[in-house]
Amino acid sequence: MAKYQCGVSAGGEADTLIKVIERVRHSAETRLGSPVEIECVFEAGYDGFWLQSRLAQAGIACHVMDPASLKFDRRARRVKTDRVDAECLLRALQAWRRGDRHACSFVRIPSIEEEDARRPHRELARLVKERVAHTNRIKGLLALHGVRTFQPLRRDRREALAKLQTSCGEPLPARCRAEVERELSRLELVLQHIAEVESAMAEPASVTPATREGVSAPSEAPTPDVVTMLEKLTCVGRKTAVVLTRDVLCRDFRDRRSLAAFAGLTRCPFSSGRLHHEQGISKAGNSIVRARLLQLAWRWVRFQTTSDVTAWFLVRTTGNSKRNRRIAIAAVARKLLIALWRYVTTGLVPAGARIRSAQT
Repeated sequence: MAKYQCGVSAGGEADTLIKVIERVRHSAETRLGSPVEIECVFEAGYDGFWLQSRLAQAGIACHVMDPASLKFDRRARRVKTDRVDAECLLRALQAWRRGDRHACSFVRIPSIEEEDARRPHRELARLVKERVAHTNRIKGLLALHGVRTFQPLRRDRREALAKLQTSCGEPLPARCRAEVERELSRLELVLQHIAEVESAMAEPASVTPATREGVSAPSEAPTPDVVTMLEKLTCVGRKTAVVLTRDVLCRDFRDRRSLAAFAGLTRCPFSSGRLHHEQGISKAGNSIVRARLLQLAWRWVRFQTTSDVTAWFLVRTTGNSKRNRRIAIAAVARKLLIALWRYVTTGLVPAGARIRSAQT
Protein backbone atom coordinates (compact mmCIF):
# COMPACT_ATOMS: atom_id res chain seq x y z
CA MET A 1 0.00 0.00 0.00
CA ALA A 2 1.48 3.31 -1.02
CA LYS A 3 0.56 6.97 -0.84
CA TYR A 4 0.45 9.25 -3.86
CA GLN A 5 -0.16 12.97 -3.97
CA CYS A 6 -1.28 14.92 -6.97
CA GLY A 7 -1.42 18.64 -7.46
CA VAL A 8 -4.91 19.84 -8.27
CA SER A 9 -5.46 23.46 -9.18
CA ALA A 10 -8.96 23.70 -7.76
CA GLY A 11 -11.27 21.66 -5.58
CA GLY A 12 -13.88 19.33 -6.99
CA GLU A 13 -11.83 17.95 -9.90
CA ALA A 14 -12.81 14.34 -9.37
CA ASP A 15 -12.13 13.40 -12.99
CA THR A 16 -8.51 14.54 -12.64
CA LEU A 17 -8.18 12.47 -9.46
CA ILE A 18 -9.60 9.40 -11.21
CA LYS A 19 -7.10 9.79 -14.06
CA VAL A 20 -4.22 9.98 -11.57
CA ILE A 21 -5.49 6.88 -9.74
CA GLU A 22 -5.78 4.93 -13.00
CA ARG A 23 -2.28 6.02 -14.02
CA VAL A 24 -0.90 4.84 -10.68
CA ARG A 25 -2.82 1.57 -10.98
CA HIS A 26 -1.44 0.92 -14.47
CA SER A 27 2.10 1.72 -13.33
CA ALA A 28 1.85 -0.63 -10.34
CA GLU A 29 0.35 -3.45 -12.40
CA THR A 30 3.13 -3.10 -14.99
CA ARG A 31 5.78 -3.21 -12.29
CA LEU A 32 4.28 -6.14 -10.32
CA GLY A 33 2.87 -8.09 -13.24
CA SER A 34 -0.45 -8.73 -11.47
CA PRO A 35 -3.74 -6.89 -10.87
CA VAL A 36 -3.62 -4.17 -8.20
CA GLU A 37 -6.46 -3.17 -5.91
CA ILE A 38 -6.81 0.56 -5.18
CA GLU A 39 -8.34 1.89 -1.97
CA CYS A 40 -8.86 5.57 -1.21
CA VAL A 41 -9.60 7.24 2.10
CA PHE A 42 -10.44 10.78 3.19
CA GLU A 43 -11.75 12.44 6.30
CA ALA A 44 -15.42 13.25 6.74
CA GLY A 45 -15.91 16.98 6.37
CA TYR A 46 -17.97 19.74 4.79
CA ASP A 47 -17.75 18.18 1.32
CA GLY A 48 -20.01 15.36 2.40
CA PHE A 49 -19.96 12.09 0.46
CA TRP A 50 -20.06 13.19 -3.17
CA LEU A 51 -16.42 12.22 -3.76
CA GLN A 52 -17.01 8.71 -2.43
CA SER A 53 -20.02 8.35 -4.72
CA ARG A 54 -18.04 9.57 -7.73
CA LEU A 55 -15.16 7.19 -7.04
CA ALA A 56 -17.59 4.31 -6.52
CA GLN A 57 -19.05 5.03 -9.97
CA ALA A 58 -15.54 4.67 -11.38
CA GLY A 59 -15.10 1.32 -9.61
CA ILE A 60 -12.65 2.63 -6.99
CA ALA A 61 -13.09 1.53 -3.38
CA CYS A 62 -13.24 4.55 -1.07
CA HIS A 63 -13.69 4.90 2.69
CA VAL A 64 -14.73 8.00 4.63
CA MET A 65 -12.92 8.07 7.96
CA ASP A 66 -14.17 9.61 11.18
CA PRO A 67 -11.51 12.20 12.14
CA ALA A 68 -12.33 11.87 15.84
CA SER A 69 -11.33 8.18 15.77
CA LEU A 70 -7.72 8.86 14.79
CA LYS A 71 -4.91 8.70 17.32
CA PHE A 72 -3.12 12.04 17.54
CA ASP A 73 -0.09 13.56 19.23
CA ARG A 74 -1.05 15.05 22.62
CA ARG A 75 1.93 17.37 22.95
CA ALA A 76 1.23 21.07 23.43
CA ARG A 77 2.34 21.90 19.89
CA ARG A 78 2.18 19.40 17.09
CA VAL A 79 2.94 19.64 13.41
CA LYS A 80 -0.16 19.73 11.22
CA THR A 81 0.20 19.84 7.45
CA ASP A 82 -1.61 18.15 4.57
CA ARG A 83 1.28 15.73 4.16
CA VAL A 84 1.26 14.78 7.86
CA ASP A 85 -2.51 14.32 7.80
CA ALA A 86 -2.30 12.14 4.68
CA GLU A 87 0.36 9.95 6.29
CA CYS A 88 -1.78 9.62 9.42
CA LEU A 89 -4.76 8.50 7.32
CA LEU A 90 -2.57 6.01 5.47
CA ARG A 91 -1.18 4.47 8.67
CA ALA A 92 -4.68 4.18 10.13
CA LEU A 93 -5.97 2.49 6.97
CA GLN A 94 -3.03 0.08 6.93
CA ALA A 95 -3.66 -0.86 10.58
CA TRP A 96 -7.36 -1.33 9.88
CA ARG A 97 -6.57 -3.57 6.91
CA ARG A 98 -4.29 -5.67 9.13
CA GLY A 99 -7.23 -6.34 11.42
CA ASP A 100 -6.87 -3.61 14.06
CA ARG A 101 -10.45 -2.36 14.22
CA HIS A 102 -9.57 0.12 16.98
CA ALA A 103 -7.09 2.00 14.77
CA CYS A 104 -9.88 4.06 13.21
CA SER A 105 -13.54 3.95 12.33
CA PHE A 106 -15.40 4.76 9.15
CA VAL A 107 -18.66 6.63 8.85
CA ARG A 108 -21.73 5.06 7.29
CA ILE A 109 -22.34 6.36 3.78
CA PRO A 110 -25.99 7.37 3.44
CA SER A 111 -27.84 7.05 0.18
CA ILE A 112 -28.78 10.15 -1.78
CA GLU A 113 -32.42 9.65 -0.76
CA GLU A 114 -31.53 9.39 2.94
CA GLU A 115 -29.30 12.44 2.74
CA ASP A 116 -31.99 14.45 0.99
CA ALA A 117 -34.68 13.37 3.49
CA ARG A 118 -32.78 15.10 6.31
CA ARG A 119 -32.79 18.49 4.66
CA PRO A 120 -36.26 19.75 5.76
CA HIS A 121 -35.91 19.36 9.53
CA ARG A 122 -32.34 20.70 9.52
CA GLU A 123 -33.38 23.71 7.46
CA LEU A 124 -36.30 24.23 9.83
CA ALA A 125 -33.91 24.43 12.80
CA ARG A 126 -31.93 27.19 11.06
CA LEU A 127 -35.09 29.06 10.08
CA VAL A 128 -36.36 29.02 13.66
CA LYS A 129 -33.08 30.59 14.81
CA GLU A 130 -33.48 33.29 12.16
CA ARG A 131 -37.04 33.93 13.33
CA VAL A 132 -35.86 34.40 16.90
CA ALA A 133 -33.06 36.73 15.75
CA HIS A 134 -35.39 38.98 13.72
CA THR A 135 -37.98 39.04 16.50
CA ASN A 136 -35.42 40.03 19.12
CA ARG A 137 -33.94 42.68 16.84
CA ILE A 138 -37.35 44.30 16.31
CA LYS A 139 -38.12 44.28 20.02
CA GLY A 140 -34.68 45.71 20.76
CA LEU A 141 -35.15 48.59 18.32
CA LEU A 142 -38.52 49.48 19.82
CA ALA A 143 -37.24 49.14 23.39
CA LEU A 144 -34.89 52.06 22.66
CA HIS A 145 -38.01 54.25 22.55
CA GLY A 146 -39.83 52.67 25.47
CA VAL A 147 -42.11 50.42 23.40
CA ARG A 148 -42.43 46.95 24.92
CA THR A 149 -45.90 45.78 23.90
CA PHE A 150 -45.30 45.18 20.19
CA GLN A 151 -45.57 41.52 19.11
CA PRO A 152 -43.79 40.92 15.77
CA LEU A 153 -45.29 37.44 15.31
CA ARG A 154 -48.91 38.61 15.33
CA ARG A 155 -50.67 38.73 11.99
CA ASP A 156 -51.65 42.39 12.48
CA ARG A 157 -48.01 43.45 13.04
CA ARG A 158 -48.05 45.96 10.17
CA GLU A 159 -51.22 47.66 11.41
CA ALA A 160 -49.90 47.71 14.98
CA LEU A 161 -46.61 49.25 13.82
CA ALA A 162 -48.47 52.06 12.04
CA LYS A 163 -50.17 53.02 15.33
CA LEU A 164 -47.08 52.76 17.55
CA GLN A 165 -45.90 55.74 19.56
CA THR A 166 -42.92 56.24 21.80
CA SER A 167 -43.23 56.35 25.58
CA CYS A 168 -43.43 60.14 25.27
CA GLY A 169 -46.49 59.90 23.05
CA GLU A 170 -44.64 60.91 19.87
CA PRO A 171 -44.44 58.97 16.56
CA LEU A 172 -41.51 56.66 16.03
CA PRO A 173 -38.49 58.31 14.36
CA ALA A 174 -38.56 57.85 10.60
CA ARG A 175 -35.30 55.91 10.31
CA CYS A 176 -36.17 53.62 13.21
CA ARG A 177 -39.58 52.89 11.68
CA ALA A 178 -37.97 52.16 8.30
CA GLU A 179 -35.48 49.74 9.88
CA VAL A 180 -38.26 47.97 11.76
CA GLU A 181 -40.25 47.63 8.53
CA ARG A 182 -37.26 46.08 6.79
CA GLU A 183 -36.82 43.66 9.68
CA LEU A 184 -40.52 42.80 9.43
CA SER A 185 -40.06 42.05 5.73
CA ARG A 186 -37.21 39.66 6.53
CA LEU A 187 -39.28 38.10 9.33
CA GLU A 188 -42.25 37.57 7.03
CA LEU A 189 -40.02 35.89 4.46
CA VAL A 190 -38.66 33.56 7.17
CA LEU A 191 -42.20 32.77 8.32
CA GLN A 192 -43.16 31.94 4.74
CA HIS A 193 -40.17 29.60 4.40
CA ILE A 194 -41.01 27.95 7.74
CA ALA A 195 -44.54 27.23 6.51
CA GLU A 196 -43.16 25.72 3.28
CA VAL A 197 -40.68 23.51 5.14
CA GLU A 198 -43.30 22.35 7.64
CA SER A 199 -45.60 21.38 4.78
CA ALA A 200 -42.69 19.42 3.25
CA MET A 201 -42.16 17.65 6.57
CA ALA A 202 -45.83 16.65 6.57
CA GLU A 203 -45.19 14.44 3.54
CA PRO A 204 -44.90 10.71 4.30
CA ALA A 205 -41.32 9.61 4.97
CA SER A 206 -40.34 6.81 2.61
CA VAL A 207 -37.97 5.21 5.13
CA THR A 208 -37.95 1.51 5.87
CA PRO A 209 -37.47 0.67 9.56
CA ALA A 210 -34.15 -1.07 10.17
CA THR A 211 -34.13 -4.61 11.42
CA ARG A 212 -32.88 -5.47 14.90
CA GLU A 213 -30.72 -8.45 15.70
CA GLY A 214 -31.91 -10.34 12.65
CA VAL A 215 -35.60 -9.70 13.36
CA SER A 216 -37.47 -8.42 10.34
CA ALA A 217 -41.03 -8.16 9.15
CA PRO A 218 -42.32 -10.79 6.70
CA SER A 219 -41.59 -9.90 3.09
CA GLU A 220 -45.29 -9.99 2.14
CA ALA A 221 -46.28 -7.55 4.92
CA PRO A 222 -46.59 -3.87 3.92
CA THR A 223 -43.85 -1.60 5.24
CA PRO A 224 -45.31 0.74 7.90
CA ASP A 225 -44.67 4.47 7.85
CA VAL A 226 -42.28 4.98 10.77
CA VAL A 227 -43.35 8.59 11.33
CA THR A 228 -46.99 7.53 11.61
CA MET A 229 -46.03 4.77 14.05
CA LEU A 230 -44.20 7.20 16.31
CA GLU A 231 -47.00 9.76 16.17
CA LYS A 232 -49.39 7.19 17.60
CA LEU A 233 -47.56 7.50 20.92
CA THR A 234 -48.83 10.25 23.20
CA CYS A 235 -46.52 13.32 23.38
CA VAL A 236 -44.51 12.36 20.26
CA GLY A 237 -45.08 15.16 17.75
CA ARG A 238 -44.57 15.34 14.01
CA LYS A 239 -41.23 17.15 14.10
CA THR A 240 -39.72 14.80 16.66
CA ALA A 241 -40.95 11.78 14.72
CA VAL A 242 -39.44 13.09 11.48
CA VAL A 243 -36.05 13.80 13.09
CA LEU A 244 -35.87 10.38 14.76
CA THR A 245 -37.01 8.58 11.62
CA ARG A 246 -34.73 10.27 9.11
CA ASP A 247 -31.65 10.59 11.30
CA VAL A 248 -31.69 7.45 13.47
CA LEU A 249 -34.29 4.80 12.76
CA CYS A 250 -33.35 4.44 9.09
CA ARG A 251 -29.99 2.98 10.15
CA ASP A 252 -28.90 -0.51 11.19
CA PHE A 253 -27.45 -0.84 14.70
CA ARG A 254 -25.60 -3.78 16.16
CA ASP A 255 -27.19 -3.47 19.61
CA ARG A 256 -28.64 -0.93 22.02
CA ARG A 257 -25.21 0.29 23.09
CA SER A 258 -24.26 1.32 19.57
CA LEU A 259 -27.66 3.01 19.25
CA ALA A 260 -27.08 5.08 22.41
CA ALA A 261 -23.53 5.87 21.28
CA PHE A 262 -24.86 7.28 18.00
CA ALA A 263 -26.88 9.84 19.96
CA GLY A 264 -24.01 10.60 22.36
CA LEU A 265 -26.00 9.34 25.37
CA THR A 266 -23.51 6.79 26.68
CA ARG A 267 -21.80 7.29 30.05
CA CYS A 268 -18.29 8.67 30.11
CA PRO A 269 -16.45 7.51 33.27
CA PHE A 270 -13.04 8.75 34.44
CA SER A 271 -11.26 5.98 36.32
CA SER A 272 -7.52 6.20 36.85
CA GLY A 273 -5.77 5.03 39.99
CA ARG A 274 -7.77 6.28 42.96
CA LEU A 275 -9.78 8.73 40.89
CA HIS A 276 -13.23 7.47 40.02
CA HIS A 277 -16.01 9.79 38.87
CA GLU A 278 -18.53 10.18 36.08
CA GLN A 279 -18.08 12.91 33.49
CA GLY A 280 -21.68 12.75 32.28
CA ILE A 281 -22.75 11.64 28.81
CA SER A 282 -20.19 11.49 26.03
CA LYS A 283 -21.97 13.92 23.62
CA ALA A 284 -19.96 12.29 20.83
CA GLY A 285 -22.96 11.55 18.63
CA ASN A 286 -25.61 13.37 16.62
CA SER A 287 -26.36 16.60 18.47
CA ILE A 288 -29.66 17.17 16.62
CA VAL A 289 -30.99 13.78 17.69
CA ARG A 290 -29.72 14.21 21.26
CA ALA A 291 -31.47 17.58 21.65
CA ARG A 292 -34.76 16.16 20.35
CA LEU A 293 -34.52 13.16 22.66
CA LEU A 294 -33.90 15.30 25.73
CA GLN A 295 -36.92 17.46 24.87
CA LEU A 296 -38.99 14.32 24.32
CA ALA A 297 -37.81 12.89 27.65
CA TRP A 298 -39.16 15.88 29.58
CA ARG A 299 -42.49 15.62 27.76
CA TRP A 300 -42.60 11.87 28.30
CA VAL A 301 -42.28 12.01 32.10
CA ARG A 302 -44.98 14.69 32.16
CA PHE A 303 -47.62 13.18 29.86
CA GLN A 304 -46.81 9.43 29.80
CA THR A 305 -47.52 9.01 33.51
CA THR A 306 -48.31 5.28 33.25
CA SER A 307 -45.08 4.39 31.45
CA ASP A 308 -42.44 2.23 33.13
CA VAL A 309 -39.79 4.76 32.08
CA THR A 310 -41.68 7.52 33.91
CA ALA A 311 -42.01 5.33 37.00
CA TRP A 312 -38.26 4.67 36.91
CA PHE A 313 -37.59 8.40 36.71
CA LEU A 314 -39.93 9.27 39.59
CA VAL A 315 -38.48 6.62 41.90
CA ARG A 316 -34.96 7.99 41.44
CA THR A 317 -35.72 11.72 41.51
CA THR A 318 -38.54 12.20 44.01
CA GLY A 319 -37.27 14.57 46.68
CA ASN A 320 -33.97 15.18 44.86
CA SER A 321 -32.55 18.43 43.56
CA LYS A 322 -33.08 19.88 40.09
CA ARG A 323 -29.53 18.92 39.18
CA ASN A 324 -30.25 15.25 39.86
CA ARG A 325 -33.38 15.48 37.73
CA ARG A 326 -31.38 16.91 34.84
CA ILE A 327 -28.87 14.07 35.18
CA ALA A 328 -31.61 11.44 35.30
CA ILE A 329 -33.41 12.87 32.27
CA ALA A 330 -30.42 11.91 30.09
CA ALA A 331 -30.93 8.30 31.19
CA VAL A 332 -34.63 8.64 30.34
CA ALA A 333 -33.69 9.88 26.86
CA ARG A 334 -31.44 6.86 26.37
CA LYS A 335 -34.15 4.45 27.54
CA LEU A 336 -36.68 6.12 25.25
CA LEU A 337 -34.42 5.87 22.23
CA ILE A 338 -33.94 2.14 22.79
CA ALA A 339 -37.66 1.63 23.43
CA LEU A 340 -38.66 3.53 20.27
CA TRP A 341 -36.09 1.59 18.24
CA ARG A 342 -37.62 -1.68 19.41
CA TYR A 343 -41.09 -0.27 18.76
CA VAL A 344 -40.47 0.54 15.07
CA THR A 345 -38.43 -2.61 14.37
CA THR A 346 -40.50 -5.22 16.21
CA GLY A 347 -43.80 -3.45 16.96
CA LEU A 348 -43.26 -3.76 20.73
CA VAL A 349 -44.97 -0.76 22.35
CA PRO A 350 -42.98 0.74 25.28
CA ALA A 351 -44.24 -0.75 28.53
CA GLY A 352 -47.09 1.28 29.98
CA ALA A 353 -47.08 3.86 27.18
CA ARG A 354 -50.39 5.34 26.05
CA ILE A 355 -51.42 5.26 22.39
CA ARG A 356 -53.44 8.05 20.83
CA SER A 357 -56.98 7.16 19.95
CA ALA A 358 -58.09 7.15 16.31
CA GLN A 359 -60.21 10.27 16.86
CA THR A 360 -57.27 12.32 18.21
